[in-house]
Amino acid sequence: MEILKSERLNNLSYAIRGPIFEKALELERQGHPVLKLNIGNPAPFGFDVPPGMMEGMKEHLKQAEGYSHHLGVMEVRETVCRYYTQHGFTGLKPEEIFIGNGVSELIIMCMQALLNPGDEVLVPAPDYPLWTAAVGFGGGKAVHYVCDEANDWNPDVKDMEQKITARTKAIVIINPNNPTGAVYKKEVLLEIVALAEKHNLVLFSDEIYDKVLYDGLEHIPVATLSDNVHFMTFGGLSKNYFACGFRGGWVIPSGKRSASFLEGLNLLASMRLCANVPTQYTIAAALKDDSVIRGMVADGGRLKEQRNLIHTRMSAIDGVSCVKPKGSLYMFPRIDLSKFNIEDDVAFTYGLLTEKKVLVVAGTGFNFIDKEHFRIVFLPDLATLADAADRIAEFLESRRK
Repeated sequence: MEILKSERLNNLSYAIRGPIFEKALELERQGHPVLKLNIGNPAPFGFDVPPGMMEGMKEHLKQAEGYSHHLGVMEVRETVCRYYTQHGFTGLKPEEIFIGNGVSELIIMCMQALLNPGDEVLVPAPDYPLWTAAVGFGGGKAVHYVCDEANDWNPDVKDMEQKITARTKAIVIINPNNPTGAVYKKEVLLEIVALAEKHNLVLFSDEIYDKVLYDGLEHIPVATLSDNVHFMTFGGLSKNYFACGFRGGWVIPSGKRSASFLEGLNLLASMRLCANVPTQYTIAAALKDDSVIRGMVADGGRLKEQRNLIHTRMSAIDGVSCVKPKGSLYMFPRIDLSKFNIEDDVAFTYGLLTEKKVLVVAGTGFNFIDKEHFRIVFLPDLATLADAADRIAEFLESRRK
């Protein structure tokens, strides 16, 4: 008799490394090179971790041989505390800051610490799918509120409020956003804060891309807008510092703290013993110098040039529209399916992969409400992106009505 997986996993998915990713691997095993535009992993595309972070790790390797405190090395948490205080956060306490093996671990721990079976969490649509999966894994129900494409993908706060029930425990925002590239307007953030305060909800803010900003745009940390909401702000090394493999992240409680929730999170943190210790010693160097990412997103910088190219090329295809990303490493184009012999976003991504050997992710993989979108990662160099854009245009032209 087969031993079955846990029933908790039956309704969970992670499309970024789902069936289409496995199909891409199969094609590669058959000898077909695949252009991978499916995952925000800078290293394969020639983005290097800043030298100061590498030196920080080397310098402290001898100190990193044993476990650290289960919440993280205290001097590292003090550095994080000082940095965020300088950026407008108030009332922070280093002893409350949690260091994790990437933000992903901390998201899962937070959901497990907060939720009882049947509790609800408001999650954006589209979202980074780990959030939806983490809510489900924690025993809760993800309720998706709409982000408005016509309003630069900012959250629809009215839709959010209509979906609050007696079981709602928290609101999740992702700002800057993955997968849309939106950077939320201050007035929208204030409305969300007011909603969280009114209904006594925890506000989880995923700000992992807070330095990946284009066109001189400012990122506003939502936790700087009030002291009357229980904020949990997430940041890390993966995207701003191109250090995905280091697995270094943090979550910062602020505002109106819930002692019981933090006690539960503390328990879970102690059960995993500690986060990766060598990586913790790179955090101070990272927060001290963000010149590398600032150069990348400035005029003439590599990331900005790549964003501009793929946005121009997608927008030039008759039947494709795309809001220009203001932040992050992604864009989320829409296909007008009425113009093409394509059933939906999944059929598009599979056809594009099998015929043109380009791997993107269907919009429904990000829990979006329609079946007309897909996500492109614009980390590859300009020549590779131009090649990918040619292949996408050719595939769509072959399906044009």
